[in-house]
Amino acid sequence: MPETTLDVLALQLMQLDPADNAGVSEFVAGVRSFIAARGGTTGSPSLLNLSDTADLLDLVAAAQRGVLLADAGRYIEQAMGGDAAPAPEAPPVDSDTLPPDTDVDLLRDFIAESRDILTGAEAALLELESNPSDTEAVNTVFRAFHTIKGTAAFLGLSGLSHFAHHAESVLSLVRDKEIPYNSRCADLSLRSADMLKAFLDAVEAAIGGGRLVPPDGADVLTVELDGAAAGEIFEEALVETTSVEIDMTAVASVPYTGDPAADAQTAAENASAMMEAMASAVASVAAGVAREQPTGPVKAKHEAELSVRVRTDRLDRLIDMVGELVIAQSMIAGDSGVSQLKNQTLARKITHAGKIVRDLQDLSMSMRMVPLKGTFQKLTRLVRDLAQKSGKSVEFMTNGDDTEIDRNMVDAIADPLVHMVRNSLDHGLEPRDERSSHGKRPQGTLKLSAFHQGGHVVVELKDDGRGLNREKIIAKAIAKGLIESEKGMSDGDVWQLIFAPGFSTADKITDVSGRGVGMDVVRRNVEQIRGRIDVASEKGSGTTITLRLPLTLAITDGMLVRVGEERYIVPTINIQLSFRPTAESLYTVTGRGEMVLLRESAIPIVRLHRLFGIAGAAERADEALLMLVGDGERQCAVLVDELLGQYQVVAKSLGRGLGTVPGVSGGAILGDGRVGLILDVAQIIQLGRTAGNDDVTPVNDRRSVA
Repeated sequence: MPETTLDVLALQLMQLDPADNAGVSEFVAGVRSFIAARGGTTGSPSLLNLSDTADLLDLVAAAQRGVLLADAGRYIEQAMGGDAAPAPEAPPVDSDTLPPDTDVDLLRDFIAESRDILTGAEAALLELESNPSDTEAVNTVFRAFHTIKGTAAFLGLSGLSHFAHHAESVLSLVRDKEIPYNSRCADLSLRSADMLKAFLDAVEAAIGGGRLVPPDGADVLTVELDGAAAGEIFEEALVETTSVEIDMTAVASVPYTGDPAADAQTAAENASAMMEAMASAVASVAAGVAREQPTGPVKAKHEAELSVRVRTDRLDRLIDMVGELVIAQSMIAGDSGVSQLKNQTLARKITHAGKIVRDLQDLSMSMRMVPLKGTFQKLTRLVRDLAQKSGKSVEFMTNGDDTEIDRNMVDAIADPLVHMVRNSLDHGLEPRDERSSHGKRPQGTLKLSAFHQGGHVVVELKDDGRGLNREKIIAKAIAKGLIESEKGMSDGDVWQLIFAPGFSTADKITDVSGRGVGMDVVRRNVEQIRGRIDVASEKGSGTTITLRLPLTLAITDGMLVRVGEERYIVPTINIQLSFRPTAESLYTVTGRGEMVLLRESAIPIVRLHRLFGIAGAAERADEALLMLVGDGERQCAVLVDELLGQYQVVAKSLGRGLGTVPGVSGGAILGDGRVGLILDVAQIIQLGRTAGNDDVTPVNDRRSVA
C-alpha cells in the first residue's frame, strides 16, 4: 500500500464516489493517517480544516457529502501550496432582485434552517463569554457561519455569503487560538449573528419579486471584522460579562463551500433530498402521524434533537380536526339514545373509542408544544446587552428552559418577559457601589425559572435588588389619581398598582425604562391568554414576579356550572373553592354591594344571572352556591345554582359575528351539542365592581352595614 501523502489523497479524492461508503471511510482514514504521521495540524490552518471536514464526512449521509468532498479538495490544494494566503476576495456585486432561477421552496427552507442554526450559535456565543476555552462552542458557531455562507453561495445570495465569510474568519482565528475570545470579540460575533438574521429577513422580503435590500450597517461591520481578522488588538470591556447558566442543544449542521461549481450535481442532489424530506414531513402530518426522523448526527455536548419540520398552518389544521373529533365523540357518548340501548358491548366500544380519542388529543397537542429554551436564550442576550449598557454587573441564571408550552403562547409571553426583565434590571438591581454599601455582593442576580405546577406553566423572575418601595408607589398612585389613600390596602394591592397604564416610579427617564409603559403591557398580554400575574417583594431583598399560564389555549380545564337554564365553564386555574353560605355570613356594605364573610374576610358577591340577564336562576345566596374565584390578589364569590362537574373542553373563539363579549373569553361545544360559554374571571370581577350591587335588596335575615 503506497505511503499516504497529499498527492495520494488528492488522487483518491478525484476517483471517489460520494455514495461509496467504503471509499469515503478509506479516504477519511487516509487523512487521519497523514495528519498523525505529520505530527498533527499545528501551524497549518488548511490541515486543521481538512481534519474537521474528514470528521464530518464520517458522520453525514451520502447526499450531504458532495460539498464536503469539494471542501476537502480545496484544503488539500492549500496544504500543497504551503498554506499560502488566498487571494483577496472581491466584494460581491449585489443585485436588487433574487436570481431568476431561484427555487423559492428551497430558499424558504434555507431561511428557516439558518434561523435555527443562528439560534444555536447565539447560545454558544453566550456560553463562550463565561467559558472562553470551550472549544466545542467555538466550533458550533464557526460551523453555523460556514453553513450559511456555503448554502447562500449555492443559492446565488452573494451579499449574504460574502458577509458570512468575514464573520467566520474571526471565529476561525479564535479556533486556531490566534486571538482571544474576549468581550470585544463577543460583541463582534453577536453583532454578526444579528446581521445574518437581518440578511435573512431581507431575502425573505424579496421572495415574490420584492427588492433585495442589504441591511444597514453591513459594510461598516464587515470593515470591523476585517480589522479583527488582521490581528487587531482587542481591549477587554470594563463591565464584567454576564454569567449565564443555560442548557444548550447542539445544532446539527453540515459545512458548505462557497464554490457551487465544485460539485454542482451533488449539491443539486442535496437540495432534492432536502425537499423530499419536507414533503415527507407534510405527508406524515396530514395523515395524523408525527414521525420523528434524525436531522443528521454531529459530535457535540448533547445529541441533536430528532425532529421534523412541519408547516404550522397544517399542524394547526390537524389539531383543529382532532378537536372536532373529540367533540363528536363526546356527543356520541352523551347521546340519550345510546345510553338507553343498555348494550354493554356497545358501551365498552364507545368507552374504548373515547380513550383512543383522548390519547390522540394529548398526542396532537404535544406536537404543538415547544420548549421555552429559545425565549430564555433571547432574554439572556437582552440581559447581557443591558448590563453592559447600564454599567451593572449581572449574573443571569435560567432554570427549566426545557419546560414546554403551546407554540401560540410563546409569542404571547415574549413581550411580557422582555418588559419584566428590563424593569428588574433597570429598577430592581442596584449599581455596584450601592450594593456594596448595603453589604451585598457587587454582582446582582437575576433568575428566570419555568416549571409545571397543577396542570399549568409557571414562569418566575426573581432578582435580589432593592425591592419595591411601598411609600413611593402609593405617593405616585395618589398623585395620578389611581387611589385616594392607602387605607385598607395590603402589600399585594399596592404591588398591583405598578401594572396601571402610564405608572412609573423612575426618577429619570432612560432609553431602557421610565416612561410608564411596559408593565401594563405585561398584564394585558397575560390576561389575554387566560393567565395571571402575581408580585411579591421585600424591601432591600428583591422582587419576584410570577406568571401562571395554561398549558395551551386550545384546551381548557374547567368547572361546568348551571345558572338558571344556562351553563358556563369556569377555568379551574381561577377557582379557589366552592361553598354554600349561611344566612348569617351574608350582608351588604354601602358603596360596595353584597358581601360574604369567609374566614374573617369580606368578599364581594357577583350574580351571574344579573350580569347576563338569565331568568329562573336562584335568588337567595344561602339556597345556592358561591364559587370563590380569583385573578391574582382580586377575588369575588360568583353565585351559581349548581356545579355539574369538571371537564376538559376544546376552546373555540366566538367568531367575528359576535366579536368581544364582556366577561366571556370563548365557548365550547358540550356533550349534548349545546354551547357552554367560558368565563373570563378577570372581566367578571371587574364587571361585578362596575355594575354596582347597591341596588340589591337584602333578604330578611341579611345584615346591612352602613
